[in-house]
Amino acid sequence: MNLIDFILHVDKHLADFVAQYGLWIYGLLFLIVFIETGLVVMPLLPGDSLLFAAGMLAAVGQLNPWLLTGLLITAAVLGDNCNYWIGRRIGRRAFSNQSRLLNINHLHKAEAFFVRHGGKALVIGRFMPIVRTFTPFVAGVGTMPYRHFLLCSVLGGALWVTTFVWMGYLLGNIPFVKQHFTLIGLIIVVLSILPALISLLKPKNV
Repeated sequence: MNLIDFILHVDKHLADFVAQYGLWIYGLLFLIVFIETGLVVMPLLPGDSLLFAAGMLAAVGQLNPWLLTGLLITAAVLGDNCNYWIGRRIGRRAFSNQSRLLNINHLHKAEAFFVRHGGKALVIGRFMPIVRTFTPFVAGVGTMPYRHFLLCSVLGGALWVTTFVWMGYLLGNIPFVKQHFTLIGLIIVVLSILPALISLLKPKNV
């Protein structure tokens, strides 16, 4: 299984995992969400589509939606905190133009987004792939007050997990959604990055 295949067919891979390992699926989902948001070197994991697919599994009775929601909110907040403290301790020294995983350009983009939106960046950025991995780190680098960071992290994590898990739960039994999950996943990704694209394309003097 490669990353692209996992992202495009995450619903099938999760269903196969449940069939083979049962309740260990909760641990796998917790780990993926924590790593995506907690380790600044792993920004490309399929967070949004993963939550949606998990909600679909809950809709057919394979997972408990309430336990799933609470567990993944916890994973998201803990991941944010891990990333924040990495930023506080290591800072921009970890980045360079030569690194593919820790590219300084990614850091600059996240910093610009953070400066523009302030604490709201942690909430807004939670819905944007890659950005959500870097904003907690940038908050740590910029020594954002921890209490403010934690409040924004909890709010953003709760909104993100609840939105996508329960979208999957409510829409998961619709035949079209089941049959066209790859298309749905791509739409979710496009909608997630749309705010960033609009921000980049918006004239600077507006």
